[in-house]
Amino acid sequence: MRRVVFLDRDGTINVEVGYISDPAQVRLLPGAAQAIADLREAGLAVVAVSNQSGIARGRFSLDQMMAVQAEVDRQLLEEAGASLDAFYYCPHHPDGVVEPYATVCDCRKPGTGMLDRAASDLGLALQGSFMVGDKRIDVACGNGAGLISLLVTSGMPLEDAGSEAEEPAQTLPDLAAAAQWILTRLAGREPPQ
Repeated sequence: MRRVVFLDRDGTINVEVGYISDPAQVRLLPGAAQAIADLREAGLAVVAVSNQSGIARGRFSLDQMMAVQAEVDRQLLEEAGASLDAFYYCPHHPDGVVEPYATVCDCRKPGTGMLDRAASDLGLALQGSFMVGDKRIDVACGNGAGLISLLVTSGMPLEDAGSEAEEPAQTLPDLAAAAQWILTRLAGREPPQ
């Protein structure tokens, strides 16, 4: 079974703009496409997992979200020949206004439902795998699944950890630095601090 690097999308792969709903808003973060290419070249699966509560909140449609993702995929390929193994999203939020998405679920981060489904669908090993995101809920999600979780400062302003579950193994500036940290660790060397 392959190990995997789970990535949050908005603020980790592409620039955080709030409820992104238009492909024209997509701008990859510097070095993100090459980081994904490097991780895949090292034999790791790379899977994006994204809370998309804007669907439940009526901010954008499922079709709009998929069009944004198609543009992320296009730019990754164009910039570095990179691609994701898969993209999982949670359209739910308990305070939503759009049925059937206005609900409590197991897939909304910090829940581990998206990670569990990806591991099952794609035959991935969670043990020894990684989570990279720009929010404490990403860290809590990864930690909850037993992953090595990294926090990047390329997206939302960092909040203080509310609990030990939200503490990352390392805080790094962006996905490029996180990929280097992961690849160094897998090579048996001490990752950069």
